[in-house]
Amino acid sequence: MKVIYKGMVILVALLAIIFSSFFLKGSERENPNETKINQLKIVWTDQLDTNISKKQLEDLDGWKSYTLGASQSLKPNKESSQWVELELPLLNSSTQAVLFEKIYGYHVVVKHGDNIIYESRRNYNYEINRILVPINPKLDDTKLYVGIQSKHRVGIQDQIRVGDYYNLEHSFISTNLTDLILGSALIFIAIVMIICSLFLHTEHMSSWISLCALIMSSGLIVATYSPLLYSWYEDSGRLFVILFDSALFILLPSFTYFFESVFGNGYFSIIKRYRKFQVVYSLFCFVLMIINEWSGYKYYSLYSLFTADLLGFIMIIQFVILISISIIYAIKGNRDAVIFTTGFMIFTVLSVSELAWFYSRSGYYELFLWKWGVISFLISLMIILGRKFARTHLQVVEYSKQLEVFNNELQRSEKMEIISELAASVAHEVRNPLQVTRGFIQLLAEKQEKKSEKVYLNMALEELDRASGIITDFLTFAKPEAGNVTTLDILEEFIHIEGILVPMANLQGGRITVSIPNELYILGNSSKFKQAFVNIIKNSIEALSGEGEIVFWAYEEKDQVCIHIKDNGEGMDEEVLTRLGEPYFSNKTKGTGLGLMVTFRIIEVMNGKITFTSKKGVGTEVTIRFPSAKKV
Repeated sequence: MKVIYKGMVILVALLAIIFSSFFLKGSERENPNETKINQLKIVWTDQLDTNISKKQLEDLDGWKSYTLGASQSLKPNKESSQWVELELPLLNSSTQAVLFEKIYGYHVVVKHGDNIIYESRRNYNYEINRILVPINPKLDDTKLYVGIQSKHRVGIQDQIRVGDYYNLEHSFISTNLTDLILGSALIFIAIVMIICSLFLHTEHMSSWISLCALIMSSGLIVATYSPLLYSWYEDSGRLFVILFDSALFILLPSFTYFFESVFGNGYFSIIKRYRKFQVVYSLFCFVLMIINEWSGYKYYSLYSLFTADLLGFIMIIQFVILISISIIYAIKGNRDAVIFTTGFMIFTVLSVSELAWFYSRSGYYELFLWKWGVISFLISLMIILGRKFARTHLQVVEYSKQLEVFNNELQRSEKMEIISELAASVAHEVRNPLQVTRGFIQLLAEKQEKKSEKVYLNMALEELDRASGIITDFLTFAKPEAGNVTTLDILEEFIHIEGILVPMANLQGGRITVSIPNELYILGNSSKFKQAFVNIIKNSIEALSGEGEIVFWAYEEKDQVCIHIKDNGEGMDEEVLTRLGEPYFSNKTKGTGLGLMVTFRIIEVMNGKITFTSKKGVGTEVTIRFPSAKKV
């Protein structure tokens, strides 16, 4: 829900920016020194004769008055050219000029009197003209004639402004400069991303390169769609058209491939199959473009059929497939799909709205909102790719942590193996002479009559017994076989353990509380089980300071028997907790650490798991889990 909320916030913010730019575009600040011409006269002709005189133009039949913006000057079926007559206001400046915001035509000529003051003849498929023409005030003629020829859309379709040349030049440049800056910025971003791809891991290369292609082609489309570029570099217009078409051919398969790299092949591999079809179709369009260029636009109608009409239909199918799959994924909770759907919806709403307005005006409308839709959509794709990189980084961090744990476990296992071999060797070598020595000392103690000397011999026997106990721990640690495995009743085992340890707890001023239900069973060796838990509980008793309490309880959970031992003793800090079970580590002055090591090994052999939680000054809780063994 948070992702959806953020997506909606971004959507509203972008729409606000986009529509504010729309209203700013439609409501430019009025300049009191400028005059707008709205009343025109139009006459249609078969051909555009640029050598026609002013007198001949005036004598042409069929002149009709026309109000700019009130209705469309639709091209008749036969005629392909028109002449437009407009009345200039009184010229009061030596730097007067006329700015035509938009003229549709491949061949445009402007005549003042009998003089041609501007002419543009294009042999490529781009018919939008934005023209700034200086007017010679010495010519005492208030009429200006504009000749326009085109195979498709034709005529003046936007404002005609008359004013100071330098003011109009500023408006002429600034109006469409945004498209060039926007397109150039996208191209620059794509170039930087391509350079950065040299340092990427191959895992991210496919999605990164496809996004680079998307951004690069989008930048080329935005930049080469601007009328300003064709006004400045008209001779290079053919190259710009080729770049526009090429960018479109690259954009569509790149878009699908990026979607595939993020969301997968889709249901029945539909995304993968459609992407392969688009790659083949784009290559086919490239071939047609080359043939069309080499033939001098001889096959333009065929080229237009495949690269405009059919390509538009393919784009619609692509958008329907991708947005449908994205919505399905978004409903299932895929956050990337939510972001993709949000960005795509912005692009779709703006594009469809503009296309509807475009067709309602019979094509006499310059699309510009779609560019902001492209930017919004590219931002959503960048966010998705950034999230993908972030997830990969988190996975790497997680894998690093797991690798560190595995390395620690491996080192611990190697240490344990070395210590086990050493312990077994030492225990076997030392136990026999130790037992012989104990036998002789015990014999001497029995024969000794002096009480003082007998005390010393008994002390020696106690120390030998303690050494024997340490050796027993060594052997248990070295070879922690389960021994005779039977079904153990947890309650019965703890009754025996409680009987052993209650006197010791009472001497320390503590008490033991047992809360274990009937019918909790595990598989294991009774002696080893008691040894392990006696070691744990003894540590808890020794941790009590004055009066304290040790509670142990048990229960069954998900086919596991969970046993808890909790005391309110002195507790341990994090450093001690992390070292529990290490060879020869003990926080007791006389401890060897073997007791807890043996406990860990016994529980490990019985397929159990042990965890410690403790806080200094509060106490410690030990949790041991064993697989449950249901008694039949």
